[in-house]
Amino acid sequence: MTRIYGYVRVSSADQNEDRQMIEMQRVGVPEANIFMDKQYGKNFDRPNYKRLVRRLKEGDLLYILSIDRLGRNYEEIQNQWRILTKKKGIDIVVIDMPLLDTRQGKNLMGTFIADLVLQILSFVAQSEREKIRERREQGHRAVQEHPERDVFQGHFQESAFVLSAARQTGEIHRLRGADRLPEGSGRKRTSSYR
Repeated sequence: MTRIYGYVRVSSADQNEDRQMIEMQRVGVPEANIFMDKQYGKNFDRPNYKRLVRRLKEGDLLYILSIDRLGRNYEEIQNQWRILTKKKGIDIVVIDMPLLDTRQGKNLMGTFIADLVLQILSFVAQSEREKIRERREQGHRAVQEHPERDVFQGHFQESAFVLSAARQTGEIHRLRGADRLPEGSGRKRTSSYR
């Protein structure tokens, strides 16, 4: 009997996994069989991913929403795909890419197309990771080059120095706008108090 599993990954604890969890429920993955990590996808040294791999047996079925949820390292994605499909003998379904459904096209042409799509999507996943890292580094450099600006969550605010001085003199007790954060904005009120 085929057992059905799902793997969900977000890059950090403050990211929301609901979109992936909803898709897992939609395709019929039992909640007890959904494994989730809140970690970057640069490698596969993730505790729940390792638990999932240990549990998988030949004939099982694994759902992931998109290939970048599996990982963001080109070679590692290729390697893990081979381990799961060839060594473990499981099927994988990438929900948002129907061509990556190992239950379909088990002939030479189907395998060729799936391998080609996997290589392309693995390349894209790693490229995105590199772009994210580059943008983060650019943001850090911008703060270092322009200390008069304090970059917080992508928004320019008064410099920490000015705020600190104003707080010490009693001119302000909290940042402007902290009381006016819209409900559901995703920003915590405490993140605006500094």
